[in-house]
Amino acid sequence: MKLRLQTFLLLCFFFLAGLSATAQTDSTINLKTYRVGIFAPLYLDSVFSTSNGSYRYGKNFPKFALQGLEFVQGAQIALDSLPMLYGNIDARIYDSKSLSAPVPTLIQNKILDSTDLIIGSVKDQEYFQLAAFAKQKNIPFISATYPNDGGITANPFLIIVNSTLKAHCEAIYSNILFNNATDKIYIVTKSGSQEKTLLQNFKTINEPDGSPLLRYEIVNVDNGNFAVLKSKLDSNRNSVIIGGSLSEAFAGGLATFCQGISKTYRIKLMGMPNWDNFKSITDNKNLKDFPVYFSTPYYNNKWDNFSKRIKEIYLQKYKGTPSDLAYKGFETVFLFSKLIARQPNDFMSHLNEHPYKVFTDFKFKPVFLNGTISATPDYFENKNLYIIKILNGQFSKAW
Repeated sequence: MKLRLQTFLLLCFFFLAGLSATAQTDSTINLKTYRVGIFAPLYLDSVFSTSNGSYRYGKNFPKFALQGLEFVQGAQIALDSLPMLYGNIDARIYDSKSLSAPVPTLIQNKILDSTDLIIGSVKDQEYFQLAAFAKQKNIPFISATYPNDGGITANPFLIIVNSTLKAHCEAIYSNILFNNATDKIYIVTKSGSQEKTLLQNFKTINEPDGSPLLRYEIVNVDNGNFAVLKSKLDSNRNSVIIGGSLSEAFAGGLATFCQGISKTYRIKLMGMPNWDNFKSITDNKNLKDFPVYFSTPYYNNKWDNFSKRIKEIYLQKYKGTPSDLAYKGFETVFLFSKLIARQPNDFMSHLNEHPYKVFTDFKFKPVFLNGTISATPDYFENKNLYIIKILNGQFSKAW
């Protein structure tokens, strides 16, 4: 904890001094410089006293600033190890939760006007502010971690990396259509606005022309008693059960119930994209030898050379082990900084042209929310999702 705190204070020191980083390049070659703005919630004005600049938390570490810090650490490692062949990268790191220099102030003072690319691990109002600015100035905005479009429309410069819930429903549906079309299919859900949205997504995907492609049954469970599901299963047929809720209590209860009857009924349980963060799924000993599946836009088994190198550098610089957010910060900055240098004049037309891969295969497609292809997409979204299997606490790629 002490080393982590020292790391945070060191980062804040450089940030308050005007933190910037430049990607490595051959100094003998005169290359154009491209400016990248990296936004993450560091909460520096909350961590330090506004009167004398002293650190507010003594020997403790502010958990609310952890995710932003880890993303920035990954981004810094990327910039430090980024060999540039087409141009220099001048990266500026901004605290998206700054009270003294919030995003609107940066925009009003034209500090971001010369930016060529914006990368943000942001949500809430900062997400909307940066998206609106990107559209106004024709600057690509990479939304790295927020799994939502926020209702934004007609913004052809917004790129959503962490796919929306609708995209996950599409991936789950495609997997079942390809692998389990002849099986009994159930969507087990409960009352709630998110659950209602999930059901509507599957209905829209399943009935593109008004007629269903797959036959499935909806089973509502509002009291936590999943016994009603058992009466619908056939021990002579394979059954696919889609857990139609983002609730951890619901997910853990459904998974435990399915495991309990799995010796009698052949069940494939497909969960939602946030189930990988539920301890009731990943650390539940009652799920021994019972697999649970979920969809995700990110997959990194951490066996590749990039991951090994990141682990080494992270241990040297920050005295710890990199989190998933650090890997995401590295991948996003590494990938799109190189792309802006290669395709500065037509970045949006080359989103899927990567002669190099970091960890993840991305496939960006324009999204038209009204269903009609027009001249202006509402945004671009990563549509390449993996199906991951969790078995005895271990993760592996299933599809």
